[in-house]
Amino acid sequence: MSSLLRCARAAPMVVAAAVILAACTASTESNPPATSTTSSIAPAVTRIPPTDAVDDCGPGSGTTRADGVLVVATDDPAYAPWFVDNDPANRQGYEGAVAAAVAERLGYTPAQVRFERVGFNDAIAPGAKSFDVTLGQVTIVDTRREAVDLSTPYYAVGQAIVARQGSPAAAATSLADLSGMKLGAQQSSTSLSAITDTIHAAAEPVAFETTDDAKAALAGRSVDGIVVDLPTGFEIIEQMPGTVLVGQFPRPNEVTEFFGMVLEKGSSLTPCVSAAIDGLYGDGTLDAFAAQWLAGSAGAPVLE
Repeated sequence: MSSLLRCARAAPMVVAAAVILAACTASTESNPPATSTTSSIAPAVTRIPPTDAVDDCGPGSGTTRADGVLVVATDDPAYAPWFVDNDPANRQGYEGAVAAAVAERLGYTPAQVRFERVGFNDAIAPGAKSFDVTLGQVTIVDTRREAVDLSTPYYAVGQAIVARQGSPAAAATSLADLSGMKLGAQQSSTSLSAITDTIHAAAEPVAFETTDDAKAALAGRSVDGIVVDLPTGFEIIEQMPGTVLVGQFPRPNEVTEFFGMVLEKGSSLTPCVSAAIDGLYGDGTLDAFAAQWLAGSAGAPVLE
């Protein structure tokens, strides 16, 4: 399989790589540059900086809060297709698999990995952390680096919009068609900022505490559409009869983004995690995870 770094082959397996999800930031400064424009096929990662090998990073290295234990945190709920059955420990889903593979590459056995739940805002806030690393569609932006460390990217993402079948939003074929509609997304997310910065919506976007709340508002007709990451969009239309994925946003755009893992500011584990992710890219593991967990999505039209 050709590397996703060079824009993976034209198969549905990577169409889901043009995403954005709720657990992202409203700030978009200094994101790594995107290489895709209007293609529905995108890379899992677009840059892998050179890093040292993962040496002296495992049990006994002193890089984790408690020696011999790697604490991995996620938000609650942990949504599909990133995790499966809201169970980060089962090693399933794209991010569930990435977390397990990074832990293994660092030298931790499954028995040496402990999972806990940490809210998104707490995870990216300044200060000491109860975890060693957290993941959950967290966008890499420089403003976050003032409070926490961010790993090298493990996924490239964009946005998509979901609407009710037969609604005016479902008939949209361009971003301009959506500008006059009432749209919503999870609070503090790049999905939310995309409504104003990419769609340039005339109406103030509606901020929801969770993606589930946004879905409920869509079902209840209190919004015309919701903005989510593309894999989540496909997941929603599978689970919610009567909804349709209207399309994805062109890339690059004002909120093109990349997911990274979060660590405590100044963590000695940060270069280890980045090197592990780089290795997973280099040997094709990230491509395989994308094929396994983000496959089967038909190409979504690009809204210009």
